[in-house]
Amino acid sequence: MNNIIAKIGFLLVTGVVIGASLVSCRKEAATVAQIRIIDTAGEAVSKARVRLYATPTIDEHGAIIIDDTLFTDAAGLATFDYSDMFNLGQAGFAVLDIEANSGDTIFGDGIIKIEQETTTVETIVVQ
Repeated sequence: MNNIIAKIGFLLVTGVVIGASLVSCRKEAATVAQIRIIDTAGEAVSKARVRLYATPTIDEHGAIIIDDTLFTDAAGLATFDYSDMFNLGQAGFAVLDIEANSGDTIFGDGIIKIEQETTTVETIVVQ
């Protein structure tokens, strides 16, 4: 009888340990910001310069500040991958300013709130 109880106890403890380890191994999904640049006619703008950057809300800000620049592809998309900067358990990721330009006179701007573990898309119209 004691042998049966010991075996059942061992199986329960083993099941709990295995279950806990499977839950804690969740892999985080990608955290991506995708900026689509279009002109006033709604056409995609390729080779536009897109800058994502943080504006600190206090003067003396010692944390890492995001300031990244990419150029759009033929479909007018610039894709920024922030998966390496996001940590599981973190509440939210970032709100960043967007600047886009194509040439010396075509400009657009906006703001993007990047959600953790998703692809957040924002469209900017350049004029």
